[in-house]
Formats: sequence, structure tokens, C-alpha cells
Amino acid sequence: MKLIIAYIQPEKLTAVKQTLYEAGVTKMSVTNSLGCGQQGGYHESYRGVDVEVNLLKKIRLEIAVNDDFAKVTIDAIVKGAKTGNIGDGKIIVTNIEECVRIRTGELGEAAIG
Repeated sequence: MKLIIAYIQPEKLTAVKQTLYEAGVTKMSVTNSLGCGQQGGYHESYRGVDVEVNLLKKIRLEIAVNDDFAKVTIDAIVKGAKTGNIGDGKIIVTNIEECVRIRTGELGEAAIG
């Protein structure tokens, strides 16, 4: 079992969701986040004062999948989010030790679905 965490551009969320649905991945958690990487940030002027904005808006996707769906999920996220520019995002994959479905008490791969 894998937990796939992806940080993507907010405007790419619809495209990523569509490619995930097409790949058969429909369960996910989506949250707004702030961060920066190689993209850095930018400067803007607010009421005449120069302000450095280095925490940019991102979308964080968390998707728990069984091992056989990990590559399919990653490929779908890349397909939907990639523009070829700095700031496209990042995907992190970690192992899940255990998963429990609260409603039924199912464990492991059966709980992920």
C-alpha cells in the first residue's frame, strides 16, 4: 500500500482530477497549501511598500492506493499537472504500514479499496 502526496498548481486541479478519473482513481483528499521550491517567489508592491511573496498557493492531493495502482496514479497526476515549467509540483510516495476502514473494520488492501 502506498500514500501518494502531490503538490500541484491550483489551476491544474481540474485536469489532474480528470486524468485520475480516467485512470480509475476516484478516492482522494484535496487541501489548499502554501509553499515554494525552485520556483522561489516574486516581489510585488503593496501600498508603496515592496513585499516579497515566497509562499505560493498550491494544492495538496493525498491518495492512498494499493501497490498495483501506484504507477497508474503517478502517471495520471504527471499527465494532468505537467506544463514543463518550474513550479509544476512534486509527487512524494511513501509506504503505508496499515489502513483501517472505520465503517466496516476492514484492514489493509481491502480498506483502501
